[in-house]
Amino acid sequence: MSGLDRTPLSESELNSWLANHPGWRYEGGQIWREFAFGGYPESVAFAMGVAAVAQRLDHHPDLLLTYGNVRVAVSTHDADGITGLDFALAAEADRLGGCR
Repeated sequence: MSGLDRTPLSESELNSWLANHPGWRYEGGQIWREFAFGGYPESVAFAMGVAAVAQRLDHHPDLLLTYGNVRVAVSTHDADGITGLDFALAAEADRLGGCR
């Protein structure tokens, strides 16, 4: 599977990925994770980093920014499901957030 593949993944592929990526959840047709930071500036910097990755991948997550927290939620709308592209963006969010 290519990291930029837009083919919907099977339920078993999704469950396998979730089992290996603590903190990520599947709900409402999206994978999502909440990232916690020390304050607002750190949250904004993280959100800006995710935005830069999203532009590079041409794949834009939903971001909810609050004081010290950012929720990243992603799905591939045109594929009507979760794809390798979602996993690629999630991996970059983890890297930017200092996770695995």
